[in-house]
Amino acid sequence: MLDWTRRAACLDLDPELFFPISMEGPSQSQVERAKHVCDGCPVRRPCLEYALSTGQAYGVWGGTDPEQRREELSLRAEAAARH
Repeated sequence: MLDWTRRAACLDLDPELFFPISMEGPSQSQVERAKHVCDGCPVRRPCLEYALSTGQAYGVWGGTDPEQRREELSLRAEAAARH
């Protein structure tokens, strides 16, 4: 187990909350509830970094959905290319 996961706000919640069937339509409220849990999480940043570094393509990680993580990876790649 990754050390930071022991302090996660979602530790005792049903993991299905963070892995909705879809990110759109009726599932959007589930996505928003999951992101709300992440809002106050003390390990939000390590969770997001884990998701980005391991290519997590599904679910809510570190308060982000898959599209937001793709955008973040794209921004980071652009920034790296400029340096």
